[in-house]
Amino acid sequence: MRLTKSLAAFATLLLAVVFGVVIAGPANAAGPSYVALGDSYSAGNGAGNYDSASGNCHRSLSAYPYLWKNAHSPSSFSDTACSGAVTTDVTNSQLGPLNSSTGLVSITIGGNDAGFSDVMTTCVTGSDSTCVSRVNTAETYVRNTLPGRLDAVYNAIRAKAPNAKVVVLGYPDMYTLNVFCIGMSATKHQKIDEAADLIDTTTASVAAAHGFVFGDVRSTFKGHELCSGDDYLHSLVISPSWESYHPTATGHSAGYYPVFNSKA
Repeated sequence: MRLTKSLAAFATLLLAVVFGVVIAGPANAAGPSYVALGDSYSAGNGAGNYDSASGNCHRSLSAYPYLWKNAHSPSSFSDTACSGAVTTDVTNSQLGPLNSSTGLVSITIGGNDAGFSDVMTTCVTGSDSTCVSRVNTAETYVRNTLPGRLDAVYNAIRAKAPNAKVVVLGYPDMYTLNVFCIGMSATKHQKIDEAADLIDTTTASVAAAHGFVFGDVRSTFKGHELCSGDDYLHSLVISPSWESYHPTATGHSAGYYPVFNSKA
């Protein structure tokens, strides 16, 4: 005579009580195979705690990919993000770890294609009109050329990792506006933030067209931009200069990580 489900459950419980049998539940599954791609905002320039093995890529163990890895124990983890990377660097040299088993990918990319470093240098050293002109050039690039560059990267990621969830993270606004702040002028601050917003809206649109998830970090950095008094970003850093205008360790833990974690 077959036991009913309730009798079977009772019998199992009785065995455990009488004979001390340990009934093991299902093991906690490991997180998905995770690969971090992108530029300095993913590598962690500015966050300190750098992995010396990463060389000039300046990967930080305090950057958001490592924070997520430490919290979720993925089945495998690879980080190929690199300081200064543009879209072609991703397609040419960062996609090696991707395969059909990859379950999660994160990326920030596009800022260097638009000339982020040169924009900031020009605005720091030049006049208001020179800064505005350089940002206008960058914005023209973002409108006319960057979407095609992003298409190429996203197509390459999907081809290599057909089953992965891809989270594309944006960039924060650089400055809190309409407050007194020593350094660059309010005109420059506003124009730089305008460019960041354009990159974010452009990236979000292209990511959505590929079925990728966009993580907007402007909300978590709100009130913590430069000039806020509680900055999640470095201003001009003399040494090492490559930390300039990048998120701090807090910028990664309180700015990038919560957004990525909510989307992953």
